[in-house]
Amino acid sequence: MDSFETIINLVKDEDVRFIRLQFTDLSGKIRNMAITVGQLEKALAGELSFNGFSIEGFDDDGEYELYLKPDISTFEIFPWRPNHGKVARFICDIYKSDNRIYEADPRNILKKVIAEAEKMGIYPLIQPKCEFFLFNTDEAGNATTVTNDLGTYFDVAPLDNGENCRREIIMTLEDMGFEIESSHHEMGNGQHQVNFKKGELLLSADRLMTFKMTVKTIAKRHGMHATFMAKPVTEQPGSGMFFDISLNKDGKNIISKDNALTDVARKFIAGILKYTPQMAFITNPTVNSYRRLITGGNTPCYIGWSDKNKDAIVRVLKLGSDNASISFRAPDPTANPYLAIAAAIKAGLEGIKYNFEPWDYVPYGNENLANLETMPANLIAAVEESKKSSFARDLMGDKLYNSYVNMKTKEYNEYKKHVSQWEINRYLNNY
Repeated sequence: MDSFETIINLVKDEDVRFIRLQFTDLSGKIRNMAITVGQLEKALAGELSFNGFSIEGFDDDGEYELYLKPDISTFEIFPWRPNHGKVARFICDIYKSDNRIYEADPRNILKKVIAEAEKMGIYPLIQPKCEFFLFNTDEAGNATTVTNDLGTYFDVAPLDNGENCRREIIMTLEDMGFEIESSHHEMGNGQHQVNFKKGELLLSADRLMTFKMTVKTIAKRHGMHATFMAKPVTEQPGSGMFFDISLNKDGKNIISKDNALTDVARKFIAGILKYTPQMAFITNPTVNSYRRLITGGNTPCYIGWSDKNKDAIVRVLKLGSDNASISFRAPDPTANPYLAIAAAIKAGLEGIKYNFEPWDYVPYGNENLANLETMPANLIAAVEESKKSSFARDLMGDKLYNSYVNMKTKEYNEYKKHVSQWEINRYLNNY
């Protein structure tokens, strides 16, 4: 959409009656304000505000009144809502009352990293690959971790009991203008993966948020619950959110040349690996995230790079081709996409800017992993890692960094007090 007038005319022509003004909070959760079309012009002018003090992570800096400014390029009509009295949305940027950008807006953090890359003459593209589970609901419609899906990797119906739901998810996304490269059943019972087409960073982050909302909405229509929790079932694999990154300069992908990594690509990888522990509390932001990162079983928990070893944090894909990419495999889908993508790209840019020494290649085989550093053991260890360098603070700014550290520390402290079912099973009758 290229103008306010185009939006207003489209709203009239399509009989849109309600509009959601969406933004993403610090934890990666979609928030929204619903308006009728009568308020559309005020919304487009950025005149509608909300109480920032009521949003966790936005409540630490005294900004009580924050304003939503719609990005008109994100206008979308929800295809699952009624044909008469349709519902549409904008993704919004957040501003202060004095018309300055709100520093703690995660979308703004990503925009700053994009601008930094462009100053270096580099235009990264990203292909997200996101995993999730589809579970049954109980009689009251509440989520369970039970599935009657017996499928594993690349299975089809009837073993893949989520096939119809997944197909409707893809068709709905395509109705909304997404380009989906592929989708399939993953290793876990009830686990699925959707691979986006490679795109610009901000567009991809916006689409990841829309994707999560769409998956949950369509799953509910099929009587199921979709979860992006990193490790919902002990006996099943965890879910990842992989970022396959290409680096474009002067219209060409500069990752490989003559069937080898370029010097720029090696330094970019070195930056990601150097700062992986410092950005873990962003890319793996929940207590549960670290259940997925236990060593063993093709889990990306070793800080190294490879083109074959799936236990390495970074894999190089399609080396020697024009489509070569750097796959950052640590993030899980509970991460805020704006912050996680921003962290990954900024880390790589730091490697280029400061000529980081390339890391050694990790060949295939578990015997090659023994001496490698691993991801932080838990969420609080990841928080403490973030304090060992200025990387995360430089990325997020003082206010956002402090808010995020406080939020994650509080989350871990709440977890420490909780008595788990494992403890009950283990100790109640034995002591």
